Amino acid sequence: MKCTFVDVAPESDFSVQNLPYGIYSTDTIPEPRVGVAIGSVVLDMHTLAVHGLFDDIEGLAAVQVFSQPQLNDFMSLGRPIWRQVRSVLQNFLCNDDNAVRKRVVEMNSVAVPLRDVHMHLPARIGDYTDFYASREHATNVGMMFRGKDNALMPNWTHLPVGYHGRASSVVVSGTSLYRPNGQRRPDPNKPPVFGPSMRLDYELEMAFFVGPGNALGTPLSLEQAEERIFGLVLLNDWSARDIQAWEYVPLGPFLGKSFGTTISPWVVTMDALEPFRVAQPMQDPTPLPYLSGSSSAAAALAGYDINLQVHIKPCDGEKFHLLTQSNLKHMYWSLRQQLVHHAVNGCNMRSGDLCGTGTISGPTKESFGSMLELSWSGQSEISLDESGGITRKFIEDNDVIRLTGYCQADGFRVGFGECTGQILPPKDLAL
Repeated sequence: MKCTFVDVAPESDFSVQNLPYGIYSTDTIPEPRVGVAIGSVVLDMHTLAVHGLFDDIEGLAAVQVFSQPQLNDFMSLGRPIWRQVRSVLQNFLCNDDNAVRKRVVEMNSVAVPLRDVHMHLPARIGDYTDFYASREHATNVGMMFRGKDNALMPNWTHLPVGYHGRASSVVVSGTSLYRPNGQRRPDPNKPPVFGPSMRLDYELEMAFFVGPGNALGTPLSLEQAEERIFGLVLLNDWSARDIQAWEYVPLGPFLGKSFGTTISPWVVTMDALEPFRVAQPMQDPTPLPYLSGSSSAAAALAGYDINLQVHIKPCDGEKFHLLTQSNLKHMYWSLRQQLVHHAVNGCNMRSGDLCGTGTISGPTKESFGSMLELSWSGQSEISLDESGGITRKFIEDNDVIRLTGYCQADGFRVGFGECTGQILPPKDLAL
């Protein structure tokens, strides 16, 4: 499959096999609207709908759906319609004889250069849940604080552990965040103190958006969950480790997390990721039936081979330095298991709900998905350059963190773009 509408470099994240969705605006048209990335341009889905490109798709009011400032309406329509839109778009981009393509005299009438767009949150996020689905990460953190023999809590291998995060502070890539203030207890023999977090960290995660929801009181099967996941984004769940360590017993993270979560703007659909499915790690013990299934469909490949990287640009530097190289295929609990467990008690999921995977760490040090792990809770310096002249234990003021991810095939790439954020100095609260 070759795109003939616009040139697409083999190393582009946005191949014709990808076609991720996002919400964008421009200086000339400031109203946010639905776009699809291809190569170095963004297709205006509303304009293509006005041209009649999607007229033959039953159940899709394309002009209305693609004029919305978020993807929720489109996400709610379900996988059969998502797939038809994908097929129609690919035909438009690859077939010179496409009827609508012939009517489009100039590419500029339906596409905008990526360099000219402003990206927005892709959805109206009603609820945000963060899981803890990487065994390597959970083991590392457990070893630091409880020792090797008690690294994993007794429930961890039986269910996808998660907590309810804060949707209002989910921001799009490129948004700067202030270093959070809060209570911390640096000396366990003294009372807590108030002030800026001194152990600010990134967490390399991915997250899925829910498509069609489920009614209150109605659980989902693994097969149903598979059809209800719209797509994935990169996610950096910034963590104030010292604030979190003092506050999290007994109810879990609160202010150590809720000050900000950054996601990439382009949502890569599950159909684009289909060729990159792999077996998830062996699960021992075998999960309960609602998480393991009994049919051949439930036993299908549930992992995804997605290369992930984290880079840091130090506050006084000009270049990015590699921190982490990991892969989503290491994740112990699959995406569909996370969604099934979330809904098994009858919790009603809604279109646009966001579910983070938790930190994605691999088996080697270079694949650790946080500075907490890389510095082993601040015990060692992380060298950012060969000379060892630039080091970190945790994020410093004005550092920039960049997450990237992609799937690689023969001759094309399915990528996610960037998930970038800068940490600004804390606000002086004069308290």
